[in-house]
Amino acid sequence: MSAPDPDGLLAEQLLRLTRRLHRIQKRHLEPVGITPAQSRLLRTVAHYGDAPPRMADLAARLEVVPRAVTTLVDGLEAAGRVRRVPDPSNRRVIRIELTDAGRTTLRELRSARRAAAEDILAPLTVEQREVLGGLLTALAGPVPESGC
Repeated sequence: MSAPDPDGLLAEQLLRLTRRLHRIQKRHLEPVGITPAQSRLLRTVAHYGDAPPRMADLAARLEVVPRAVTTLVDGLEAAGRVRRVPDPSNRRVIRIELTDAGRTTLRELRSARRAAAEDILAPLTVEQREVLGGLLTALAGPVPESGC
């Protein structure tokens, strides 16, 4: 029998944690009426502030194909959370901006994300959370200041 592979075990733990994070996040987002992918797109649109992004900007930021962004925007637009607007300097370019309902949803999302984080982090002490934060920063980089 071969010796345990510590990196393989760690990778498996990370995959299990990722699946758990998705399940918990999805559970907390359901009452808001939004999927995790729509949540991410909505937060990304908000990140741009007063300069609404183009679909291509969103695809690049989210690291997905443009068609995926179109599908997400269609769903959010149907729910009244975003709208497509022509670019003032080039009417052939379409930009995506938040609606008032989208801004309300963002506030609800922040509460849902905090509740999900509390569920996920509940087993950890304050010190363990600080260590985990440092480790995650080493692996994924610092959290953006805007909190998007």
